[in-house]
Amino acid sequence: MSFTKINHYEREYADTHHDTALEVAEGVAEQPIVNPYFTRRRKRALTTEEYIAGILRGDITILSRAITLIESSNPEHYAQAQQIIEGCLPHAGRSVRIGITGVPGAGKSTFIEAVGDMVVRLHHKLAVLAIDPSSERSGGSILGDKTRMASISANPDIFIRPSPSAGSLGGVARKTRETIVLCEAAGFDVIFIETVGVGQSETAVHSMVDMFLLLQISGAGDELQGIKRGIMEMADMMVITKADGENRHKAELARTQFQGALRLFPTPESDWRPKVCTCSAVTEEGLEEVWKGVEEYIEHIERNGYFRHNRNRQNKYWMYETINEALRNSFYHDPAIEERIGVLEQRVLEEKVSSFIAAKELLEMYFGK
Repeated sequence: MSFTKINHYEREYADTHHDTALEVAEGVAEQPIVNPYFTRRRKRALTTEEYIAGILRGDITILSRAITLIESSNPEHYAQAQQIIEGCLPHAGRSVRIGITGVPGAGKSTFIEAVGDMVVRLHHKLAVLAIDPSSERSGGSILGDKTRMASISANPDIFIRPSPSAGSLGGVARKTRETIVLCEAAGFDVIFIETVGVGQSETAVHSMVDMFLLLQISGAGDELQGIKRGIMEMADMMVITKADGENRHKAELARTQFQGALRLFPTPESDWRPKVCTCSAVTEEGLEEVWKGVEEYIEHIERNGYFRHNRNRQNKYWMYETINEALRNSFYHDPAIEERIGVLEQRVLEEKVSSFIAAKELLEMYFGK
């Protein structure tokens, strides 16, 4: 008997026998996904004076909200953020700023976690500003540093702030620099800036720190391969991580190789010969040597005047960078440019006009010549 016939007989039986025990329950009405009784409480907007006062007394919640204003693309938020920065500026500048980078897998977060714990035991307050890479496709970012640094994220003397790179390196670097000012005003005297890895971001980070730390691992083949000379030249100290167990001998060998390579570079402007250290974040071996090297470097550049000279040069650099960014944003958001740029772009693609002529026309239109 076919399935169709069975269904036919079942329907016929159901029509003639109403006393069947087989019944279909009505079920439960579909429930809303969101609790209908839930109401979102909006945080009260703080005044600029409240932000500044909260930051100066070390209120982490207000500091985080102020940094969110800095990172916001809302023009109103930007205006208030600049007022907050201006109010905090006289209380900033009293910290040691250290940039930390390294090849993927070097254990940057684990290293920061171990060193950060030690730094706090030495009665310092530490702020960790970590730039997380954003997806080129979706623009999203994991922002996982608080998860990776779980053991120190709950410490009241340590502030961890991951920020998405969001594809705009210059913009992120400027916002990170402004965040440093707020963290210093909040009483953090050691600032770690962790970059996304060996690449272009190091140049931007180097322009806002006092010391540049390069992390490297041993046992990955040719130890000097894959590191750009420019990155090594920027390094004030190199640290070979994961120097424990069977890897200890390889780490010492890598230390010798890197130290020899660094001697080939000309003496930097700071007149400091970069050191190479080995350490293990797991066993904590070598961490004291690393921090001692940091203190020696800072003491050296303060003594010879390079510390102040470098800070002044960075301030000048960021003044011009801010001007360049403001001009670029103003140009691309100009209504006349927005209307004309698409047309000229198409003509350039069709090779009807050169890219230089198109750019010249747009610039003359913008400047009203």
